[in-house]
Order: sequence, then C-alpha cells, then structure tokens
Amino acid sequence: MLMDTELDIKEEGKGAIYLREDGKTLGEMVVGVKDGVLTAYHTEVFEGGEGKGLGKELLNAMVAYAREHQLKVVPVCAYVAAQFKRREEEFADLSPLQPPQ
Repeated sequence: MLMDTELDIKEEGKGAIYLREDGKTLGEMVVGVKDGVLTAYHTEVFEGGEGKGLGKELLNAMVAYAREHQLKVVPVCAYVAAQFKRREEEFADLSPLQPPQ
C-alpha cells in the first residue's frame, strides 16, 4: 500500500491532514493553528480503512508538522487525546502545559 500524506494547514486558521492512496482519501485529521498552538479537532478514517493503522499515520504526520514548526498541541480529538495520554513521555515536548525544567 503506497500512501501519501497531504497537509493543507493554514498558518493562522483551520486545515487538515489527509491520507491518500491512488488519489482516494482514506482519512483526515482536522486541525487548527493559531498563536503557536496546533489544535487537533477530529480524526477520521473512512470506510474500509479501519484497523489498518491509518489513524496512527495521521497522528505521526501531525506530530511531525508540530515539531517542525515548533508548535504545542491541544488534543481536542478523542483519538489524539488518548494517544497523548497513553504515550505521554513521547509527546511531552508538544504539551502546552509542560512543568518548568
């Protein structure tokens, strides 16, 4: 399976990260960027793509984008929030509420 991740993120506003294969959209993560914070609103894997790790692919693309642009992440999306909680240490650098070092 050859998948392509396409980011359509405006610097100040809403956008999305899409996961596509052969031109077909398999899933999307709706996000917003404002004042150095990326808010992950909703993650959806479309019919037929469930259970194939596509949500994780979207999460990885969002995390890479946030780190590249030095953004903090607010996980409004239940999936992203669960992953951030489950893998707290891995995503600690993205938390807007980091304790002082």
